[in-house]
Amino acid sequence: MNPRSSVPQTDALTKLGHVPPNSSTPTRVAHPAPAASTPGRAKVAGMAKTPELGAPAPDFTLDGVQVTAGEAVRAQYSLFARQPAGPLVLAFYPGDGTPMCTRQLCSYTSGFESFEGLGAAVWGISPQDVGSHDRFARKHNLKMPLLADTGLAVSRLYGITLGGAGLRRSVFVLDSAGILRWKHVSLVGLTFPGTKTIASQLAALAAA
Repeated sequence: MNPRSSVPQTDALTKLGHVPPNSSTPTRVAHPAPAASTPGRAKVAGMAKTPELGAPAPDFTLDGVQVTAGEAVRAQYSLFARQPAGPLVLAFYPGDGTPMCTRQLCSYTSGFESFEGLGAAVWGISPQDVGSHDRFARKHNLKMPLLADTGLAVSRLYGITLGGAGLRRSVFVLDSAGILRWKHVSLVGLTFPGTKTIASQLAALAAA
């Protein structure tokens, strides 16, 4: 792969203001006007909106590293400048070396032929720097490039940040034109879509 070229549920909250009674005229109590009806607009704090299916995925450029046969190649990865521009899986994960993240990326590495057979690339994205990604990839022989979203700017574009607590484990499937076709955003971070699940979505794109 050439490096030049990763649905939350929210509870709507309505905040009603309160106007205390006028102490000089106790018989006249001011009541707040009914809140305007804006279904789906209010969000639980810290849970931003992810991109809509069928819309272009937010573009970005990040530094990353891919380790192949023990050799690390560092480069910049740009979403809409990638070549070849086939389907792309963006796998956002919270941290290098954590048990669940290790399990997830090792799982994708084990089934990497399933992605390649469908002409798809996989990019792992997390807040750690490229040096951390290098060590993580070497230790577990990870096949996909790992991108460093150190300031969480890209994670914010995709609506998966958790305030100052990092990001939600998320997978986005893009078609060759960069249109978002499928997404899975974990609310807790203890689950992730498996290789077969993602491959089935990629196969559906190929058949469309």
